[in-house]
Amino acid sequence: MSDLLERLRTGLPPEALITDPDVTASYAHDMASFCAAGTPAVVVLPRTVEQVQHVMRTATALRVPVVPQGARTGLSGAANASDGCIVLSLVKMDRILEISPVDRIAVVEPGVINAVLSRAVNEHGLYYPPDPSSWETCTIGGNIGTASGGLCCVKYGVTAEYVLGLDVVLADGRLLTTGRRTAKGVAGYDLTRLLVGSEGSLGIVVKAVLALKPQPPQQLVLAAEFPSAAAACDAVCRIMERGHTPSLLELMDRTTVRAVNKLASMGLPETTEALLLCAFDTPDPAPDLAAVGALCTAAGATEVVPADNPAESELLLQARRMSLPALEAVRSATMIDDVCVPRSRLGEMLAGTAAIAEEYGLTIGVCSHAGDGNTHPVVCFDHTDPDESRRARESFDAIMALGLELGGTITGEHGVGVLKKEWLARELGETGIALQRGIKAAFDPLGLLNPGKLF
Repeated sequence: MSDLLERLRTGLPPEALITDPDVTASYAHDMASFCAAGTPAVVVLPRTVEQVQHVMRTATALRVPVVPQGARTGLSGAANASDGCIVLSLVKMDRILEISPVDRIAVVEPGVINAVLSRAVNEHGLYYPPDPSSWETCTIGGNIGTASGGLCCVKYGVTAEYVLGLDVVLADGRLLTTGRRTAKGVAGYDLTRLLVGSEGSLGIVVKAVLALKPQPPQQLVLAAEFPSAAAACDAVCRIMERGHTPSLLELMDRTTVRAVNKLASMGLPETTEALLLCAFDTPDPAPDLAAVGALCTAAGATEVVPADNPAESELLLQARRMSLPALEAVRSATMIDDVCVPRSRLGEMLAGTAAIAEEYGLTIGVCSHAGDGNTHPVVCFDHTDPDESRRARESFDAIMALGLELGGTITGEHGVGVLKKEWLARELGETGIALQRGIKAAFDPLGLLNPGKLF
């Protein structure tokens, strides 16, 4: 420990090092339940690329594991510390280095908050689409690490589609530049895409070149109430089959609607079994909203209400963004699943999840990026009750098994981390895991970067 601190101090200012155990303990884990976390030896908060390189050279020399972190809003334990590690928190590297309206790119450091970047590019008439529910606090580096998504993915896609290039500090301290600033580029293997979603296991992102879009008009939202989740999922299939491209298509089940009302008195219709939100950001969204409203009615909607203005639309979207915090308030703890299935199987996924909730005697609310088939079943339980905690974990696994049975994936945007290691192996198979471990060894032969995550 003394040797580690002595070497770190030679290339870092005093304020970049945290050794107080009461403080370092607060950096030990992200927001996931049931994920083991160790005790870090030290927390480092660098401000420059050179400082990150110094940390990695020191770690390599002393064979000390390094766990990179952003805002720790993750839900899979990917940012959890291991015993004796260096926690490398990148939140102080928070500069927006460039915004280019001509090239439609932004160049940022990893600690930039998603919402801060979004508002900054808006001032230039531009738009950065990825918008996780935690966008007011999560960092771009964290978004890149977990390949996160958000409400707008049905039209605009996920983080991976906006990362053009990266500067990455490797395990031995070398600086790797991947990708490009240009609109097109296919030179060599696509290392940028490989690094997106790697959860800090291949390198430390210290700079990112991000693609931007022209800022669209403000979207208008339609809300449709349904007598069953199956009817709402039928409406989703009809909307997509008819070729509509909404800017978002979100579903909240009855449990979620009631939780949001209890937390924030939003006035959402508690008699509904499922609430579907559909938005368009076209110059004239009225025809699209009318067409979608007719499709919802044909699928069995009992009420279809289009918002009259952007302010009403934003209120509905705020209700959707509050879904996870509201469900977290139902019981003392939650496990937030992240299973994505083909849109055509979405109804089966929700029906199966409801059956699992009944089987295990638990409250499980579901909010969903329905346009992507990405569901977030939230298992609510009392963490002080051993039997209820056991049932929560078993129900969580049952939901993931259901997703795989329906041709889906165990994670659409939250990542694997510690929480889903076993399930990643099941999804990828023996050959897939062996190849991924080979890639990890090529980048990090000593296994120092975020050990124990993914596989």
